[in-house]
Amino acid sequence: MGQNAQMAIRGNGDRAAVVVGALRCASGVSFLVAPEAANRLWGDAEEPGVTVSLLLRSMGYRDALVGGMLLAAGVRGDGSAAGWFLASAGADAADLLGGIANHHRMTDEQRRRGLGGAVVGIGVGLLGALATRLR
Repeated sequence: MGQNAQMAIRGNGDRAAVVVGALRCASGVSFLVAPEAANRLWGDAEEPGVTVSLLLRSMGYRDALVGGMLLAAGVRGDGSAAGWFLASAGADAADLLGGIANHHRMTDEQRRRGLGGAVVGIGVGLLGALATRLR
């Protein structure tokens, strides 16, 4: 990280946005670089088909973009992170709704990791937005 970014985080930056944004961005990149490995990490033991690979990469682009924008907002420390925290929560809410619609087709491990991860992500996004707004 450059000196200006480090000074921004120490000064007016939003550390939570930087951390959460970096994690979400890294997760998205993992789905782009190695979608099969990322898919296994989330509980699927089978080799993904063409449609699943396409969806994994789409999710990777989304998460890399939202995470990168949240990270950038956190470095700037200008209060714009609240919107990106909400975008992050919204992405996880969409994942949760899709997971609930396919709940009966998922293994217990997929439900724990996928649905549980989405619930945690929604909470982090909402709390992050609230904390940013209260500052």
